[in-house]
Amino acid sequence: MKTTASLLPPHTLQENFMYIGHIMHTDLVTISPTTNLVTARKIMDSKSFDHLLVVNNRGVLEGILSDKDLKQNWASPATTLSVYELTSLLEQVQVKSIMVKTVLTITVSTTVERAAYIMQQNNISALPVLDNNRLAGIITSTDVMGVLLTAIGMDEQSARLSVYVKDNIGAFAEIVQALKEEQINLQSIFSCPAHKYPGIQQLIFRIATCDVARATRALEERKFKIVNEYVEDIRPFIPE
Repeated sequence: MKTTASLLPPHTLQENFMYIGHIMHTDLVTISPTTNLVTARKIMDSKSFDHLLVVNNRGVLEGILSDKDLKQNWASPATTLSVYELTSLLEQVQVKSIMVKTVLTITVSTTVERAAYIMQQNNISALPVLDNNRLAGIITSTDVMGVLLTAIGMDEQSARLSVYVKDNIGAFAEIVQALKEEQINLQSIFSCPAHKYPGIQQLIFRIATCDVARATRALEERKFKIVNEYVEDIRPFIPE
């Protein structure tokens, strides 16, 4: 249950990868509420985990312990205790006294974007995953970020272009048609409202880097204004 992840391999993308059940970590290492802090830290360090799920003897989730929780409850380097005294003291402290007991969970059928939203809204970096109310896995913000980056076609060989369009029927189709006529493969496209400009959408798409010049020319011929770098003032790119 590593809590870091790179972009997912191609075979994962063929397995309905936008659902948590297909990308969650299932090789779980769990601890009990009575595990002491020294043992918990040894497990985290040896496995390079950032979180540990805490379950009771019936396998029911009771809490989650993060590396941050441990660090906050570990002694300060300025302590006057010896290593032996500190270890002896921390061995008496059980994780149930510092773990987060009110745990947000999701199910295997939760979408990746919903999981990302829950994490962002609650400022958390991991979510336990349930299947029919049984603990099935865990997902982290790094995992979710990897999937979303893959979904928008982010890699070293792709480039990002964007245009501002009126929120009218046909703008998206016109861009797709222009790229089709140039035989340019559209790797991904999404839209978001233009901040401070009601009725205007920013269309953001990714294509192969080698196709940028042709795509730019084709779209500019159709009077689209291409944005391919940071500009402080976007007003010149807003359609009238």
